[in-house]
Amino acid sequence: MLHPVEDARATPLVEVAESELISRAIAGEGTAFEVIMRRHNRLLFRSARSILRNDADAEDAVQEAYLSAWRALPRFKGQSKLSTWLVRITLNKALKSLSRGTSRAIPLEDAMSTDRSHPHAESATSLAAALATRVSEGPEPRALRAELRRLVEASIDRLPDIYRPVFILREVEEMSVEDVAQALGILDTTVRTRVFRAKHLLREALQDSIGASVAEVFSFDGGRCERIVAQALAKARAEGLSRS
Repeated sequence: MLHPVEDARATPLVEVAESELISRAIAGEGTAFEVIMRRHNRLLFRSARSILRNDADAEDAVQEAYLSAWRALPRFKGQSKLSTWLVRITLNKALKSLSRGTSRAIPLEDAMSTDRSHPHAESATSLAAALATRVSEGPEPRALRAELRRLVEASIDRLPDIYRPVFILREVEEMSVEDVAQALGILDTTVRTRVFRAKHLLREALQDSIGASVAEVFSFDGGRCERIVAQALAKARAEGLSRS
């Protein structure tokens, strides 16, 4: 449980503005950076996983990204959102993991072919929402939703590398087109095109069987959050980044 810093302001850290959290983290206040991590954990985990397609590898990449970000915080000028900056660092860590061959990601040749198309451009989100309603009326809604969510996750994992990160950031994390473009270093129009194409591929792969909400995939539970925060803080203390 987080506790407010005992100073004149006496403001709980969870309510402190992002700019102040950054200043405190630069000064070595571990609890301030802990709040930053908790605010961005799910986004960064899903970002890393969109590259690595493996939960354990994604956790490792996020921890390394946090350490790199903490070291670089004095150079963060606020020209982009902190979340966008953190996503870029995380994606770079994930890509480096791939290049080192330390990831257990699915081989690219196993990804779905990109030269297929489907006459319908329905959003995976809208399809999921409609079918989730029907599933919720069944005798075993939780089990069915869990299985359908697994199917959605597997289909997203099989998206080609060029589409998967864009789809995760835009459709799952619901980042704006502009923020996704900035995080990935591509044009806004490229974001829209790749999301559109990803939806085509998912629609074709899933046909009419999806039922879990896209927002529920690649779940980020409390245990995973606590593990990433604790391990990143321990490494930061060992490195001298945190003095609290």
